[in-house]
Amino acid sequence: MIDELKNKRIFEKVGGPFKLSALIQKRMAELMEGSRPLIENTEKKTMMEIVVEEIMQDKIAPDYGSGSQKVDIPKL
Repeated sequence: MIDELKNKRIFEKVGGPFKLSALIQKRMAELMEGSRPLIENTEKKTMMEIVVEEIMQDKIAPDYGSGSQKVDIPKL
């Protein structure tokens, strides 16, 4: 288990466990479709660890304005 998921800080960052789950699921799907990770050191990390680190570093966040879950990802 990833230590950050045991800390309530990550849940507060995104608005709760259900929103966190949806954000992780959406971002993992994007990575599987070929999106690049937004963090530097991804060697020997699982996709889940990459996504959690992206959230903790404020690289991705849910978009609450449109009424649906959307991941804000900067264009590279």
